[in-house]
Amino acid sequence: MGGGGSALRVCAEHRGGINWLSLSPDGQRLLTGSEDGTARLWRTADGQCCTLLQGHESYVTFCQLENEAAFTCSADCTIRKWDVLTGQCLQVFRGHTSIVNRILVTNNQLFSSSYDRTARAWNVDKEQVSREFRGHHNCVMTLAYSAPCDLPRAPFEEEAVAGGLLVTGSTDGTAKVWQVASGCCHQTLRGHTGAVLCLVLDTPNHTAFTGSTDTTIRAWDILSGKQLRVFREHQGSVICLECSPAAGTPARAPSTPNPERCRGCSGATPSSSTVSRCTARCYTPPRTTACCASGTCAGFPAPRRRAPLPPSAASPAFSATKWAAPPPRPCSRPESAPTQPRPHSGTHGGSAPAPWWPEGTR
Repeated sequence: MGGGGSALRVCAEHRGGINWLSLSPDGQRLLTGSEDGTARLWRTADGQCCTLLQGHESYVTFCQLENEAAFTCSADCTIRKWDVLTGQCLQVFRGHTSIVNRILVTNNQLFSSSYDRTARAWNVDKEQVSREFRGHHNCVMTLAYSAPCDLPRAPFEEEAVAGGLLVTGSTDGTAKVWQVASGCCHQTLRGHTGAVLCLVLDTPNHTAFTGSTDTTIRAWDILSGKQLRVFREHQGSVICLECSPAAGTPARAPSTPNPERCRGCSGATPSSSTVSRCTARCYTPPRTTACCASGTCAGFPAPRRRAPLPPSAASPAFSATKWAAPPPRPCSRPESAPTQPRPHSGTHGGSAPAPWWPEGTR
C-alpha cells in the first residue's frame, strides 16, 4: 500500500459493476469481468487497459486468465476463449441453457457450472461438451477439481479416479463428487441445511471444505464422502473460502484435517478464531438466477435480458446496461431438495443486498 493506505492504481474504464478479477500467473496482467458485458485486460505496472474483450451478449459472471489466453463466462449461457494480445474471441462454447456461473481451466480441461442445474467438462480444441454432470436439484454454484496425480492409486480406486474428481456445490444444499472419466456421481456430501456457495480443496489430504448459507463450514473426505468436521462460529452466510498449506507442515491423512488451513468469511462480523479468519477476497454472491428446464428456479428472481452491446460500448459516453426482467414462470421444486435461500432485494449491479439466509435460520 502507498502512504496513508492510498490506492496505487485506479482502473476505471468499465461502465458497470465488476463481478470478478483474475491475476495472470506472472502477476503482470489483471483480467476483469463486468456487468457492462465486457472483460478488460490491464497492465498491473501502470493500471492501463491494454485489451478490450467484447462479444458477450449479457453480463460477465466470471473470468480466468492464463499466460496466453483468457476465459470468460456470462449470463448469455456461453463461455468464451480470448487472445490476450489482440482481444480476438478464439472460441465460443455453447451448450448450457442458463447462466454460466463459474468456470475452471486446468490441465487443458475446461469445467463449468450453471444455473441449469448441471456442470460440464469441455473439449477445448473442439468446443464441445465431453461430459455432463447431472444430478443436482438446483443451481450449481461453485466447483473444484482434483487431478489424478493428486489421488490415491489403490487398485480398487484407479478406474474411479483415472480422469480426476470434480467437486460441485449447489443451492440444493449438497456438494457432489464426480468421476470425470465416467461422469458418474462418486459421492454426495450431505449435511448443510442451506445453499453451498463456495468450496475449496485440500488436494494432498483429499479433503473438501464447503461454505453455506447455513453459517457453517464443513470438511469432507471426497473419497469416502464422510463429513470430518463442522465449523460453527460465523453468524452469517459463508461466501468465500481459501485453503493454503502451512509452511513446513507435512500432509495429513484425510481423517485428521488441519482446521487452520481453512479460512472462511461472511457478511457478518468475523470471528476472532483462527479457524474462521476473514480474508479480503470475499465476493457478493450472484443476485439473480435464470430459468431452469421448466421455468424459474424456486426461491430466486428471474434473470435479466438485454440486447447485444453496441460497438460504442467501449466509449466514455457509454452508460451501464439496463436489464429487463421477464415475468417469472414458476417451476416445481423436487421434494428431496431443501428449502432455498431467500432472494436478494435490488437489481444486479446495485448496492450490496442483505446476506442470503435459508428459511428458519434467522
